Amino acid sequence: MEKVLFLHSSNDGQTIKIFKHIEEQLGSDYQCEVIDLHQSPNIDFSLYDRILIGAAVRYGHLNKKLYQFIGQNRKQLDESKVGFFCVNLTARKEGKNTPETSAYMKKFLLKSPWVPTLQAVFAGALRYPRYNLLDRTMIKLIMKLTGGETDTSKEVEYTDWNKVSEFSAEFKRF
Repeated sequence: MEKVLFLHSSNDGQTIKIFKHIEEQLGSDYQCEVIDLHQSPNIDFSLYDRILIGAAVRYGHLNKKLYQFIGQNRKQLDESKVGFFCVNLTARKEGKNTPETSAYMKKFLLKSPWVPTLQAVFAGALRYPRYNLLDRTMIKLIMKLTGGETDTSKEVEYTDWNKVSEFSAEFKRF
């Protein structure tokens, strides 16, 4: 049985939901553990056969703790089998939903000293009723500017689960 570590930098839980889907796709031959990298864990990467990092964008940025974690663990990241995916609402649009076309993935690769071999970009979810007033107002403005959903009574999941399943198969072969 392979041991897999899922490290997340999540805001509203869609990244964790994506990890749960990946775990289901991997099947019973894989033992998966999920850890919040915002807790700045000291992780012995050698305990795992493969690692997957998932990070969500909020207000145009990945969390600075992601970059701190990468900086602190660069050597282990380079020596391990590690993939990375980015979750953002812009990826709901065709032409902005691949590592090559995502502005957030490009920004990550410019800012990060580590370059993951396996990369993916997934659309996230819009959860207006769960946001506080400030987040709801700001996200509604951003969605208005980008042609997205502005009805604050709605929750919309943009994640393409078929794409996540394809990535899961790729992660298995990785």
